Amino acid sequence: MTPEQIGMVRRAHAYGEQQHRGQFRKSGEPYIYHPLAVARILAEMRMDATTLSAALLHDVIEDTDTAREQIARSFGEEVALLVDGVSKLDKAQFRSRAEAQAENFRKLILAMTRDLRVILVKLADRLHNMRTLGSMTPVQRRRVARETLDIYAPIARRLGINSLRQELEELGFEALHPKRYEVLKRASASIVGDRKSLVREIEETLASALAREGIEANVIGRRKNLYSIYRKMREKHRRFLDVVDLYGFRVIVDEVDACYRSLGIVHHCYRPITEQFNDFIANPKVNGYQSLHTTLMARGGVKFEVQIRTREMHHIAESGIAAHWQYKLGKDGPARMTAMDAEASEWLGTLLEYHAGDPDSSLFLDNLRVDLVPDEVYVFTPKGEIIRLPKGGTCVDFAYAVHTELGDHCVAARVDGQLAPLNSQLESGQVVHVITAKHARPNAAWLHFLRTAKARSGVRNHLKNQREDKAARLGQRLLDKALRELGLSLRRLGREDREHGLAEMEEPDMESLYASIGLGERLAPLVARHFLPPSAAQRERRRSEPLAVEGTEGLVVEFGKCCHPVPGDAIHGLVSVGRGLVVHRFGCKFSAKKVRPSDRVELTWSGSVTGEYPVELRIQARNERGVLAKLTSKLADAGCNIESVQSPERSGSISSIRFLVAVTDRGQLARLIRRLRRLSVVERVARA
Repeated sequence: MTPEQIGMVRRAHAYGEQQHRGQFRKSGEPYIYHPLAVARILAEMRMDATTLSAALLHDVIEDTDTAREQIARSFGEEVALLVDGVSKLDKAQFRSRAEAQAENFRKLILAMTRDLRVILVKLADRLHNMRTLGSMTPVQRRRVARETLDIYAPIARRLGINSLRQELEELGFEALHPKRYEVLKRASASIVGDRKSLVREIEETLASALAREGIEANVIGRRKNLYSIYRKMREKHRRFLDVVDLYGFRVIVDEVDACYRSLGIVHHCYRPITEQFNDFIANPKVNGYQSLHTTLMARGGVKFEVQIRTREMHHIAESGIAAHWQYKLGKDGPARMTAMDAEASEWLGTLLEYHAGDPDSSLFLDNLRVDLVPDEVYVFTPKGEIIRLPKGGTCVDFAYAVHTELGDHCVAARVDGQLAPLNSQLESGQVVHVITAKHARPNAAWLHFLRTAKARSGVRNHLKNQREDKAARLGQRLLDKALRELGLSLRRLGREDREHGLAEMEEPDMESLYASIGLGERLAPLVARHFLPPSAAQRERRRSEPLAVEGTEGLVVEFGKCCHPVPGDAIHGLVSVGRGLVVHRFGCKFSAKKVRPSDRVELTWSGSVTGEYPVELRIQARNERGVLAKLTSKLADAGCNIESVQSPERSGSISSIRFLVAVTDRGQLARLIRRLRRLSVVERVARA
């Protein structure tokens, strides 16, 4: 650093020490020890003076009375941006710890899009906190460790900072599962101790073989980190002794050409396992990581992995996005580093774009976890363009990765020329052609198998818009009905009355009010009273026509699964917050429990009702051979679709069987029951 830069770092330390004076950590140390340790971690990563100054000051906004403007005046806007980005929001603003956590991560990601050094400071801060977890309670240790393994270590992996990521994983594993960690540590140490001679033999064999061919290389053997071994045991349901590739060897050479020559030499020394080879030099990972990976078999059937890379690739693999700032400080850095920085910034910007307007912070955090998956597959469009997806990515994820419109209208896909379901998981090298239809729309069931944040966000946004449109129509009808009971109607409602009512309820317009009523967030009878003129406040309520159910309201009208109403049944509705209107049959025991009169809505079936509705039948039949076949045949003859059958409950010579069938109305149901009763094996048929 220049003398001016060294001076700024010294001033930052003095300022931080002064602001934190009198504050102590739970370990009893003066608080300034923590910012100093964070700055040291970043100094070991060879970060610049701005980052080190921000590290020394990263807690002054959050833990002292210092304002952001004071940091900006004393140390510049760049340092102030980094310190503010790392500072947490005031917990008092939020209803729960989970909401506070989600909003803090949203703020952190936003700050990262402006300057990626924010996350480097935050990761170094978290690493030192993990190193000093001993002074916290067991509950606090587990909470911090879980957050580290779920969010911070994957972010470090996503940005390619493996040196930080490995230590975060190891410390997080030790704090979250201390007994499992100790067991694996002892078992691993025992095996490594038994095979030290084998590790030395492999190192010497590879080094001498490469030297004979004139390739200057460093060969380094290492034990894989315990958390990666543990995760493999969990994901693949293996015992420790079955996780055979406990060893990894790195071959570090000078040139890219030497990487591929070294690969041939390594394969000549030991037998390769061909299906476990990856070329990340030709296909770099999204975080800029490049290397050749191959798995080999040594004597005694011991498997081991070899990673072959150049010195520059090794530096990037360890430092990741941090390497960009080291190159940036020099006179000229490789263009690839700039591209790597742009790739990370694009990922962060896209992640925020998907959820910028989403008020639900927990969804943002869930999608962040989904988007941080480490493994990837590379698939191709019919034109040969490479699309990168997380491992387990499906045809729908692929469609949304190409374009949102393609995802919204996809109906099927061809994978390597063969028709495949939309939930098919893709593998590297496959060519995917998405088939679309003009009127196709996203399905809520897709959310169960989607793996990318972009696809999940696209489906959720479509469903949200669809739900709000239908909710608004239902809410308008509910409000009109409630007003008619007070002797008014929406048509007769004056402009002043509307504006007065909206102002009282703090709603921007009638459409948003309709939507909140349809979604069950507001009750129509209570909303209607806000629109009454003073002279009508005591007006007697008059009965009006019940609200007609058409059966096509979709997401904002639910049919009770406790009583399964069908067209023709006498029905009423219950307004449920967050669910909208739930339709029940009269006499349903569930709908009669602790329901306020204001939550009830009189309903009737519309004359244009359409669709099929599930209904449960309980049939008692004699235990004879083929009785289930006779019943299902009779149901099929009646034109009814069988949605589910519950296993027979036998009581002596009688079996009780439950069918969930779909009917169009009460008339079809009556005809079906009559047909079933005519069967000689049937003793009793009843509707549940």
